[in-house]
Order: sequence, then structure tokens, then C-alpha cells
Amino acid sequence: MTSVRFASGLLAAGMVAASVACAPTAQRAIGQVPVAATVSQPPSETLSTLLEQALPNVKGKTFTSMIVSFPPAARAAPHRHGKAFVYAYVLEGTVRSQLSGQSVRTYHQGENWVEPPGAHHVLTENTSRTQPAKLLVIFVSNTGDKLKVDDPPR
Repeated sequence: MTSVRFASGLLAAGMVAASVACAPTAQRAIGQVPVAATVSQPPSETLSTLLEQALPNVKGKTFTSMIVSFPPAARAAPHRHGKAFVYAYVLEGTVRSQLSGQSVRTYHQGENWVEPPGAHHVLTENTSRTQPAKLLVIFVSNTGDKLKVDDPPR
């Protein structure tokens, strides 16, 4: 009798497991709590500092140059560059960019843009799904300021 109950219990557990496994991800539930579908995040950019140097003739200001590399389909989180003046030049690929209050622009190799101090950079992304993109970015900032501050997650 015990073996029959045990076998029945295994059969019931197996049927429940199979029905949960076969249900679409968005409809699966465990104790009335939906199982969240995993959302993959696009890859992000990487920053490599080339030069950081105090400006000798402008007290309290620093010149910084960086290479910003975007793998295919990479997107930067919305961010600001504090009080820094920013110059960006596309070394490779194509980058879509938008500052708050402005329209989206697409920049190709050899093109450039500037960002005034305090600008909110709401979009920066590599438009290609197969080719990398690369920027040379120059900052003139207050010495000691952070050069990139991502928006807090929502």
C-alpha cells in the first residue's frame, strides 16, 4: 500500500512538473507568483582613458581623452557628464545619439558633435548589429569631477 501511495505521489508530482515546464514562460506560475521572463540587456560600451592632464593655463580644469568602444548593438545607459564640455568624434562605425530636448542624430565615421556642460545624453548606441563602433571623446572638466554619471535605474 505504501509503495502505491509513493508511486501515485511521484506520478502526480511528475504531471505537475511537466505541465509547468510545457506552459509558456509568461503563463507559468508557482504558488500564484508568475515566473519572470528573462530580458536580455544589450551590451554596453567600454571606456579607455588615453590622456588625463590638468590644463596648465586654466586653473582647476582638466583635459581628458578617451576611446569609447561599442560592440555590435551596444547601447550606453542614459547619462550626464556633469559640468564637462564634451567633444565626440566617430573613429569607426555609426553611432545614434540624442541629447535631451534635441532630435535623434546618426553620426558616421569622420563626423562629430559637442555636448554642453550639464547636457543629458538620453541615447547613445551602435546602429550595427554586426560591426563595432568607436568614438574619440574629449572632456574639458573641473579637476576631480566624475566624467560620466549614469541615470539611476527606474
